[in-house]
Amino acid sequence: MRWRNSTDRYGSLSIGLHWLMLLLFVAVYACIELRGYFPKGSDPREALKTWHFMLGLTVFVLAWLRLLVHVTSPVPRIEPDPPRWQKLSARLMHAALYALMLAMPLAGWLLLSAAGKPIPFFGLQLPALIGASKSLADVIKEIHEIGGTVGYFLIGLHAAAALFHHYFVRDDTLRRMLPSRD
Repeated sequence: MRWRNSTDRYGSLSIGLHWLMLLLFVAVYACIELRGYFPKGSDPREALKTWHFMLGLTVFVLAWLRLLVHVTSPVPRIEPDPPRWQKLSARLMHAALYALMLAMPLAGWLLLSAAGKPIPFFGLQLPALIGASKSLADVIKEIHEIGGTVGYFLIGLHAAAALFHHYFVRDDTLRRMLPSRD
């Protein structure tokens, strides 16, 4: 398999980044959901929050790499060619997913900054982006939580669309993003 995209299929770099991002999303969401099973201030709860922050920032870094790969590589065509409205829907969905991958970690970084908390990143402490402000932290937290809920729907809709294309439309939308069996 080639590492770069062609007009026929995604390359191993795009495929690897796509599935790595899915695993990171699962881990980010799992960390924040599982923290609720532990008492406030407990070591497991704090560890899950720290991993949520670090993995979220990893999403942020890799999203920029994905975006660079996307704009510098061809997008493989779908066979058979879908209707225009489906192409537009796909572009809008991908734009929304990229916005999620960039805005959510940034909002988390801003939230920690506004809350006056450290921003951990695998042994590093990242700088605060803004000064401490409890009222601003509350607003950003609400936006971040709403974004998280929207993320569940976007990811679910993206997966459902891929499965719909594979099993009902029977085009190669999903197969283009699977590792080849060459």
